[in-house]
Amino acid sequence: QVQLVESGGGLVQSGGSLRLSCRVSGLPLDHYSIAWFRQAPGKMREGIACISTGDSEAYYVDSVKGRFTISSDYAKNTVYLQMNNLKLEDTGVYYCAADRSPVIVFVRSWPASEHWGQGTQVTVSP
Repeated sequence: QVQLVESGGGLVQSGGSLRLSCRVSGLPLDHYSIAWFRQAPGKMREGIACISTGDSEAYYVDSVKGRFTISSDYAKNTVYLQMNNLKLEDTGVYYCAADRSPVIVFVRSWPASEHWGQGTQVTVSP
């Protein structure tokens, strides 16, 4: 049974940092691309970062580039999203997702994905 479990969300002030974790079980992590999506209130879910755990190839959308870092710990079957210099517009529910496609194909298919986590809330306050 495939499971993706996010953790690490919370309330943080603008300019602060959070690190989200996505623990993956039930699939061979090195054969999957893992992405982080977020959904702000009243908005569509959007992909923001993606990593190929096999070769650490990473992709970021412009709105988070330079502030967020996606990484993976293969031994722990966990993918992280380090979020620095958080802004009010980063508020939302953050989901991790897994897909067998390479990063470049996965990104083009967003917001579709094979597997999803349940999400973790991130709230950035003024």
